Amino acid sequence: MERAEKREVVSALSDVFAKTGVVVVAHYAGLSVSQMTKLRSDMREAGGAVKVAKNRLVKLALDGTDAQGISDLMTGPTCLAYSEDPVAAPKVAVKFAKGNDKFVILGGAMGATVLDAKAVGSLAELPSLDELRGKLVGLLQAPAGKIARTVSAPAAQLARVFGAYGSKDAA
Repeated sequence: MERAEKREVVSALSDVFAKTGVVVVAHYAGLSVSQMTKLRSDMREAGGAVKVAKNRLVKLALDGTDAQGISDLMTGPTCLAYSEDPVAAPKVAVKFAKGNDKFVILGGAMGATVLDAKAVGSLAELPSLDELRGKLVGLLQAPAGKIARTVSAPAAQLARVFGAYGSKDAA
């Protein structure tokens, strides 16, 4: 790799660390190409990405960013999984790690907060941003539905009473 290419990689990684919500660092030694491709496609579907780069270049890119604390994790064959949504990348990474024992999560960063492997697992258990939005919309709609049912209930009861009197007179 030439110096210009290395500078491009470092600047691209710096942008990743500055703009993403979460970064997960994992060892991937022993994974086949098809397994790595599966991880990349799963991550892409969730709105994230997987990047493999030289540790030295990643450490250069980490300097001056909020995620600088994860530079200690950059030893051995590491890959970075990242996403805008703070839950998407950890979910996919933890799910993939359960099915592949050669994929070992080391930790990560969420903003300036350095995460260990346990914290990444805890993040994976949280609902995603879209799920939270759905729950919030459901909570906002529930009171309106209850009000509509409560307001229409007396009218329905009156109609039943009138219907009962009408059928009583007819009999």
